[in-house]
Amino acid sequence: MPAKRSTLIRASLALAALAVFNHAMAARSERKHPPRGRFIDVDGVRMHYLQSGEGPPVILLHGNGATAEDWEASGVFARLTIDHQVIAFDRPGFGYTTRPRGRVWTIARQAELIAEAMRRLGVGPAIVAGHSLGSIVALELALRHPEQVSRLVLLSGFFYPEARADVALMSGTALPVLGDVVAHTIAPPLGWLFRRKVFRAVFSPAPVTSRFGAKLPFGLSLRPAQIRASAVDAAMIIPATLLLRGRIQHVTMPVAIMAGSGDRVVDFERHSGRLHTEIPASTLHPLEGVGHMIHHTSPGEVARVIAGAA
Repeated sequence: MPAKRSTLIRASLALAALAVFNHAMAARSERKHPPRGRFIDVDGVRMHYLQSGEGPPVILLHGNGATAEDWEASGVFARLTIDHQVIAFDRPGFGYTTRPRGRVWTIARQAELIAEAMRRLGVGPAIVAGHSLGSIVALELALRHPEQVSRLVLLSGFFYPEARADVALMSGTALPVLGDVVAHTIAPPLGWLFRRKVFRAVFSPAPVTSRFGAKLPFGLSLRPAQIRASAVDAAMIIPATLLLRGRIQHVTMPVAIMAGSGDRVVDFERHSGRLHTEIPASTLHPLEGVGHMIHHTSPGEVARVIAGAA
């Protein structure tokens, strides 16, 4: 028994030291990459967003694990600001938008939050574009508040329930208490260790772009709070797709669906291709030889589709 107690004490001390180190690294990342946009308080959430340009409004919603700066790093944001007023939100728990505890941050709740932020900013109806998980938020927003969406652009989206390895891998981090322990201790160093492998996987079969590594503040994504937000959002994907059943055909505004035919994160035919057949007012824009990160690999094409020029 003493030996077991000693081992437990050493393990606890090691985890505590790791948590202190990760907290220091998170603070360092925030000092290095402070918020660059504006803030608005919406229903107890302090929302951070980037805004630039003039013209018809465009709302950009990032995917899981990313921030609003993902749109800037890709080059899509700057291209759109030439002729549009562009707003890219940090979704709850990402970047510098808070994610209050005590609420279940479903995809539907996130869509409601974005809708209210748009109302308070006096924006809309707007072109709403979402990438990856952000595309489900965008679709839910269009279904719940069609008066606020003039056109919908869905990039590399996941729309139908199926077993996912990332949900299984991140399920522990999404659990109460245990998830906090994992997020504050072992998850950040594992993220640093496997980051290049993850980057290659989401870009494959295309190469990782030089702008991706140079422009994105990756350290912000490995803060414990954001790691946990990513895990919980991953766990929300399948329930969100189940709630879309029987509702997709009610989308009435024009919809552009865009994805890489070589996407190894979300199968093109099972998701984007199938969605195109279920939404009468949709157009499908496949990109050959491109993976999940189409806005980084093909920013010009993505910007043209969002702007309605393609």
